[in-house]
Amino acid sequence: MEQIFFILLIALFFGCKQSKSDSKTIKTSKSELIDVFRASNSNYPKISVHRGGKGIPYYPENCLETIKYVNDSISAIFEIDIAQTKDGKMVLMHDNSIDRTTNGTGLISNKTYNTLKNYNLIDDFGNATKFKIPLFSEVLKWCNANNVILTVDIKRSVSQKAVIDAIKTGEAKDICIVITYDVKQAQSAFKISPDLLLSVSARNHDEFDRLLQTNIPTENMLAFTGTRLSNPSLYKRLHNKDIVCILGTLGNLDNRAKARSNGLYKTWLEKGIDILATDRPFQAYKAIN
Repeated sequence: MEQIFFILLIALFFGCKQSKSDSKTIKTSKSELIDVFRASNSNYPKISVHRGGKGIPYYPENCLETIKYVNDSISAIFEIDIAQTKDGKMVLMHDNSIDRTTNGTGLISNKTYNTLKNYNLIDDFGNATKFKIPLFSEVLKWCNANNVILTVDIKRSVSQKAVIDAIKTGEAKDICIVITYDVKQAQSAFKISPDLLLSVSARNHDEFDRLLQTNIPTENMLAFTGTRLSNPSLYKRLHNKDIVCILGTLGNLDNRAKARSNGLYKTWLEKGIDILATDRPFQAYKAIN
C-alpha cells in the first residue's frame, strides 16, 4: 500500500511539474510574426498602409471599414493609431482632437466612448460617412479572424503597457507589431512583452548600433529606416542580421512617385527596402507587382 502511495505521489509531482512547464511555455511563446518577418524569408506583405488607409474617397483613415476595403483588393499590413478616451477606452485615432477626422470637435481625452459614438468619421476630402470611431478591441477581433497584420502606433494619451495588455487580452500577438520610436521605447516594450515583434527606428548606422547594444534580440526587430532613402550599406547590414527594412514613402517619396512615375516604388525595393509604408497603397502595390 505504501509503495502504491509513493508511486502515485511521484506521478502527481511530475505531472504538476510538466503542467507548470507547459503553462510557462504557452505564456512565453513568441509571436508567429517573428518568424514571418525575416529578410531571408520574404514571404510577407510588401505594403504597409499608413493610418489604415488615407486619401480614399468615402473611406476615412483609422477606420475598420477602410481596412476591410483595402484588404479586399491588395495584400498589405495596416498601420493604425491608438488613443484613449476619458473613460479609458482605446480607439483608433491619430490626432489629439476629433476635429479633422469626424464631424465633431474637441479633445478625445475629454470625451467618453459613448459620446464619441454620436459622431461620424469623414474622409480626407471632407465627405461625411456613416462609419464610427472604432474600438481597438473591435479591430483586433476582426483582424484576428481574417489574419490581417497590424502595426500599432501608440499615441501619448495611452500607455505602452495598456496597449500591449489589450493585444494580449485580444489574443492578437500573432497579428500585431508594436511601433517604437527610440531605444528607450523599444526596451520598455521588450521588457513588457519579449514575445512581440517590434518596429524599431534604425534610420542610420548609429541608431542601429544603439539597438544592438540593448538586450533586444535582432529577431524581435523590424527596422523602420525613416522617410528618406538611407545608404544602401545600412540595408545590407540589417539584412545580414536577417532584419526586414521598412521605408516610409508617405509624404515626399509618395509625392515624387505621383509626379514622376509609380515605377519608383519598384526601384526603391531594388535598393534593399523590403516594405513600403505608404499613403498610396493601391498604386504602390500595382507598381511592385
